[in-house]
Amino acid sequence: MEQQRVAGVEEDAAGGGLGRAGAVLLTATCAAATYRAAAAGDVASVAFVIVSCGALLLLLRFLREYELLAAPPEAAVRREGLRRRVWALCTLLTAMFAWKVAGVMPWPVAAAGVWAAAAVTSAGGFVLLFRQQQRRRRL
Repeated sequence: MEQQRVAGVEEDAAGGGLGRAGAVLLTATCAAATYRAAAAGDVASVAFVIVSCGALLLLLRFLREYELLAAPPEAAVRREGLRRRVWALCTLLTAMFAWKVAGVMPWPVAAAGVWAAAAVTSAGGFVLLFRQQQRRRRL
C-alpha cells in the first residue's frame, strides 16, 4: 500500500510539472500573439487571445482540481460545481473559436457547418457531464 501511495505521488509530481510546463508554454505563446496583434493595431484579436488564453488556463486548473478531488460523498457538491465550470468554459471556448472560423466562411457554410458543429459539441458535452451522471446515480 505504501509503495502505491509513493508511486502515485511521484506520478502526480511528474504530471504536475508537465502541466506547469504546458501552461507556461501556452502563456508565452499567447503573449507573443497578443504582442503581434497589438503591434498591428488589431484590438479585437488582442481581446480574443487574452480571453481565450485565460479561459484555457482556468479550464486546465479546474480539470486538474476535479481530477485530484477526493471521491467521498462530501466532495460531491464541489465536483458538481467544477463540472459546471468546466462545461461553461468549454462552451465559451467553442463559441469563440466558432465565431472566428465562421467569420472567414460563406454564411451558409458558417451556419450549417461551423455553428451547427459548435452547438452539437456544447450540447453533447452537457449531456455527458450532467445527464450521464444522473443516470449513473439512479443505477
